[in-house]
Amino acid sequence: MKYKGYDGSISFDEEAEIFHGEVINTRDVITFQGRSVSELKKAFKDSVDDYLEFCASKGRKPDKPFSGNLVIRIDPELHRKLAIQAKKKRKSLNAYIEERLAG
Repeated sequence: MKYKGYDGSISFDEEAEIFHGEVINTRDVITFQGRSVSELKKAFKDSVDDYLEFCASKGRKPDKPFSGNLVIRIDPELHRKLAIQAKKKRKSLNAYIEERLAG
C-alpha cells in the first residue's frame, strides 16, 4: 500500500484473524492493523496522518521516505575502474552504477 509517499507492508495473523501492517520506508516506527481490507487501508492512512500531525505538533520534521540519494565509500581503485567503465559507455558514473545495481 502507498499513501503520501509512505509504503506499508502487511502480514496476516491467522490465529487472531487480523491484519498487521508497518510503514517500511522510514526509520520511525509507524504501525496499523485492521480486520478487513477496507479497515486496514483506513488504518494505514490514519496512522500516516497521525504520524505527520504528531511531528508537526512537536515541531520536528517527519522522516521522509527514501530520497534516492545514497552516499557510499568505496576503495579508490574501484572508484577509478567504475569511472573508466562509465566513460567507455558514455554514461555518467551515477547512471552507470545505477544500471549495474538494477541489472
